Amino acid sequence: MANEYDFAASLMRILSEKYPTKESIYEKLIYLQSRLFLPKDTEHFMSDLHGEYDLFEHILNNCSGVIREKVEYIFSDYMSDEEIAEFCTLIYYPKEKIAQIKSCGRATSVWYRKNLARLLKLAKFMSYKFPSFKMRDLIPNRYETVILEMLNTHPESDEAQKIYYEKLLNSVVEVGGAEDFIHAFTILIKNMAVHRLHLVGDFFDRGDRPDAILNLLMNYSANVDIQWGNHDVVWMGAALGSEVCIATVVRNSLHYDNIDVLERGYGISLRPLTIFASKLFPDENPIRAAEFAMLIMMFKLEGQLIRRNPEFHMENRLLLDKINFDDATVALGDKICALTRKNFPTIDKNGDRYALTDDERKIIDDLRENFLESSQLQAHVDFLYKKGGVYTCHNGNLLFHANVPLNADGDFKKITFDGKTFSGKNYFDYVDARARRAYFLRQQNDLDFMYFLWCGILSPIAGREFRTFERAFTDDKTVQKEPADPYYDLIDDEKICDKILIEFGLDAERGHIVNGHVPVRVRKGESPIKAGGKALLIDGGFSTPYHERTGISGYTLISNSRGLRLLRHQKIADVKLALAENKDIESTTETVEILSRRMTIGDTDHGQGIRQEIIGLHKLLEAYQSGAIQPKN
Repeated sequence: MANEYDFAASLMRILSEKYPTKESIYEKLIYLQSRLFLPKDTEHFMSDLHGEYDLFEHILNNCSGVIREKVEYIFSDYMSDEEIAEFCTLIYYPKEKIAQIKSCGRATSVWYRKNLARLLKLAKFMSYKFPSFKMRDLIPNRYETVILEMLNTHPESDEAQKIYYEKLLNSVVEVGGAEDFIHAFTILIKNMAVHRLHLVGDFFDRGDRPDAILNLLMNYSANVDIQWGNHDVVWMGAALGSEVCIATVVRNSLHYDNIDVLERGYGISLRPLTIFASKLFPDENPIRAAEFAMLIMMFKLEGQLIRRNPEFHMENRLLLDKINFDDATVALGDKICALTRKNFPTIDKNGDRYALTDDERKIIDDLRENFLESSQLQAHVDFLYKKGGVYTCHNGNLLFHANVPLNADGDFKKITFDGKTFSGKNYFDYVDARARRAYFLRQQNDLDFMYFLWCGILSPIAGREFRTFERAFTDDKTVQKEPADPYYDLIDDEKICDKILIEFGLDAERGHIVNGHVPVRVRKGESPIKAGGKALLIDGGFSTPYHERTGISGYTLISNSRGLRLLRHQKIADVKLALAENKDIESTTETVEILSRRMTIGDTDHGQGIRQEIIGLHKLLEAYQSGAIQPKN
């Protein structure tokens, strides 16, 4: 009891260093108690970007239509549709749009002043939900004094204020600062439009610029959290030195014809591999030859990993030793399937089929060194670890990339690692901790675990059994179908969703599950809204190869003080077209949930933290008033 008292007293004394007077407590309490009643900040959810930088940048710039909605609300009565479209493009791409306006001779002082006035009006409207101190954090540093002064003008209420307002705008143009201030205002508007960005996994593979997406995010001013996808963890494992993850990353890049991300984005040369493959298969396309050569190395390294880790339960993926080279067939379960390829020159047919040849070992060693020495890749993986995790609980919602492992009856699947059994939330916590252990310790068993997370059916980041061998070497569609966790069939059941939310300590009445991983095939009538809105699957196929399959260009989700809205993006916005014709991305909106009352900061996780801070300040104030602690003069 005495220890608890001493600890509480120590906390009070630490708090008194920050708030040394009663007046400082009054000031903070007044602010905090008022802050609870401001509208909840806007959250923006995206998933499965798969390297599609142009689409990501445009949706990030227009905040999934949030900015355009506000522009139309404020200006539709006295701006034409064409003017609104051009003004929105200026907000999305200020430098490029100003350059275009200059090139056609329209960049006059009148044009600059008019657009500065519009940006100021929009910024004022959007600033009403932010306390004044917060605005300083949202404005680019070099411009905060002047922009704050502009935001505090009231030309409609007083003639002197009107003159002052006009002089401020005119002075910005006269001193040649209009372009810089326009750019600063567009940053402020985007910062106010979205307070938090949730990225529900899979930055890598398929598209060719995941590196550009991560570069953009590392300089993004809003709060960002990331839920790792399976395409992320395999790159993370590769950057940590896992040989099988490296082989997988290289094979995927070759398969999707996006080797630029390796060679130009991360400075990893594939030349030794392509030379090796061209000697083995001189009559084949060099890229396809390199892909096949790396695929065999991947299967060999995967086989070694599976034999080292029986806990992964991946024994049925040991398939190289199931090949009959005499008749070019492979035994897949109880089926004998013909192979589409017969030439496997690097496999030892009479020895260990999972052993690398000397040439293969040299290629893997060189690639491993390149991955470990790529400063850009290491910086991106550091960022993924810093901002990411297996799951996030935020404002009552549960975010994860793939699935919660379930049995067919809906119970949480029990999974054993390190002699302990896990299920539900504690399995997620174990997976997260072990992935971080791989980052810090780089031990072989933990590096192997990163590969398991990429493709294991028991992995909560994958949730299905990959059939890469069957797809690569057979034409039999029946053996190519990938078994998946029952989660994907059960997620449309409200009781299952409630059970999962409760397992993670969330309110089943108010909470939602948000995940991606499996593209929603809108063309076939599938809906991303499951269990009456309890679960939202927001992978709509950002990546170009998915567009024909899904029928759309991706989903995003917006959560604001009024409720939840799902946006379905119909057509990729081409940046050049956006600038030339002021074209925005074509999207349709579907309301998932409308709240009966406007949600405030007090209803959020941040609000809970504010309440705890208020309690502490009241206790400190009582200590000052009782004389237990002496305030400073």
